[in-house]
Amino acid sequence: MHLTKNVDFVAPFLILFFVLLGIGFRGFDRLKGFTYTIMIFASVTAAMFYPAIFQEMGGFKLSGLITPLLQIIMFGMGTSMSLRDFHGVVKMPKGVLIGVMCQFSIMPFIGYTLAKSSGFPPEIAAGMILIGCSPSGMASNVMSFLAKANLALSITITAITTMLAPFITPVLMGWLAGEFVEVNVWGMFMDIVKIVIIPIGAGLLFNKYLGGKMKWLDAAMPLVSMIGIAVIIVIITAAGRDNLMTIGPLLILLVAFHNLSGYTLGYWMGKLFRMNESDCRTIALEVGMQNAGLASGLAKEMGKIATVGLAAAVFGPMMNITGSVLASYWHRKPPKDEIDSEIEETEKIV
Repeated sequence: MHLTKNVDFVAPFLILFFVLLGIGFRGFDRLKGFTYTIMIFASVTAAMFYPAIFQEMGGFKLSGLITPLLQIIMFGMGTSMSLRDFHGVVKMPKGVLIGVMCQFSIMPFIGYTLAKSSGFPPEIAAGMILIGCSPSGMASNVMSFLAKANLALSITITAITTMLAPFITPVLMGWLAGEFVEVNVWGMFMDIVKIVIIPIGAGLLFNKYLGGKMKWLDAAMPLVSMIGIAVIIVIITAAGRDNLMTIGPLLILLVAFHNLSGYTLGYWMGKLFRMNESDCRTIALEVGMQNAGLASGLAKEMGKIATVGLAAAVFGPMMNITGSVLASYWHRKPPKDEIDSEIEETEKIV
């Protein structure tokens, strides 16, 4: 890699290429879902070529924006939720239990295995475990909808794993990542409460008492969340640029393996427990797609954004690409149980 050579010539054209590609994707129904990811590529490219711009501004370290941005994003997640989202525990106990168990077992242990075998510096290796120990995020809900999976189950698993994260993620990190970095379990518990639980709780209250009364906010939050995630990824990329220059290709390869293994093992665990096709797709997406934003925030709170945060910065865009491709593939292949249901309905009408 020779990023430092001919920067003035190459960088603007490469950034412009991604921007124009993203705009071009908007004109095709099958591709417009990738526009956001392509724009992130443009931003990450800018951060790689011009890291100083995204590290500090007017004496203020931009990494200080990560936690507030995550709190805003989690508040937005809360405004889109209600207590009904937790009713799935009663209606679909088997699916929820399997989903939660897979989420907090498959990804953490794959992350640990990859960290041990990667040969990365300890803090970067610990980042692979951190992304594995994080709960699923709202991206999995979107992909479940597109994949014709069980959206209600997806939302419930996301809600439950997110609320369990303060208790499970720090313990898993202390157990699996303790040999790589010092993990303050209590401190991480409090960080997750601050970053996730309090903002989501505030969002739930907002939705209950003010939901629908501030339509402009309801419309703005998805866009704010997307911009917030993009800013976080860019800040982490700029901070860890030197490390990425050294281990970037291998990190991308291992993160892709981590992500794809989550889909594969999640899907077949559903099959093992005799779940229907829609539910298996849901488990696959919930396991394979992690809350990379939360992992980034925890890395920042640990004071290791440029090392522990790198895997999360790569995982976020990666899962959006693979998740979109997988969801598009499944969208064109309706679940057999759904087809059978439609046939039964037709026969009743006839």
